[in-house]
Amino acid sequence: MGKEITIEKERSEKARKITLVGFFINSVLTVLKITAGIIGKSNAMLADGIHSLSDFFTDIVVLVGFKFTEKPADKDHNFGHEKYETFATFIIGIALLLAGFDILQGGASNVYKIAFKNEILPRPKLIAIIAALISIFSKEFLFRFTKKVGEKINSPAVIANGWHHRSDALSSIGTLIGISVAYFLGDKWIIFDPIAAIVVSVFIFKVAFEIMLPAVNELLESSLDEKDVKYISNLIESNQGIKNYHNLRTRRIGSNIAIEAHLMFDKNISLYQAHAISESIEKTLKEYFGNRSIITFHLEPNYKEFID
Repeated sequence: MGKEITIEKERSEKARKITLVGFFINSVLTVLKITAGIIGKSNAMLADGIHSLSDFFTDIVVLVGFKFTEKPADKDHNFGHEKYETFATFIIGIALLLAGFDILQGGASNVYKIAFKNEILPRPKLIAIIAALISIFSKEFLFRFTKKVGEKINSPAVIANGWHHRSDALSSIGTLIGISVAYFLGDKWIIFDPIAAIVVSVFIFKVAFEIMLPAVNELLESSLDEKDVKYISNLIESNQGIKNYHNLRTRRIGSNIAIEAHLMFDKNISLYQAHAISESIEKTLKEYFGNRSIITFHLEPNYKEFID
């Protein structure tokens, strides 16, 4: 138990460090982009800056979420606190959706003003292009670094936060295209600024749903995917000491998984032997799914033998 707590604290510390790096860079980029959007007279850059504001909230969500997940199981949370991380992942997805909607709404409004009301929006300035380039390289670096750490510690929340950085990089790419066309080609092409923002919002929606759906499935107690369930079934069925099994149930708990099953044994086998077999299967499953997996086996006699 003490070893597991230490592992969880190390995992939380790595998540906290990479999130703090992102938090610091996001702070600088948000101020830079909003300032560049105002001074550079670029609605796309201003929207991009507002999108970056959502990174503040997602970084805070991850930091607070891991503060809970590192706590050991207690009488109120017998299976641990890992689902706080899942909930944090879901909140990140919501933040992405809101940011995408805000960018879509702003872009559509400006396209309407230019196309149907013949309004001439201010031509963006060079500072907006420079800010977009800085944002693209910074956020792509954060995406790769954060995603790598998230995969290493098996954290959906950290990985989701990494994808949030990628969505910001995509947003800045769209912003750069729109601003560059408007800046270099003149007033007649200013409409490309808000059009680019609309296109980017679609990518943001896509990433948001890809992040949210697994978190929603976990919160709704969905089973593991078919491949993992098949692995568990084959492992049990391949053991000659087990005559049958039933009530196989699986689910995710944050970065951990839980497996339950009723194993049926020959009526003449000793409890000691049955327990040894179940322990062997449990060890193999933990080697495959991770040492912190929660595995519960109920040992039963093979009732069919009594009927026969």
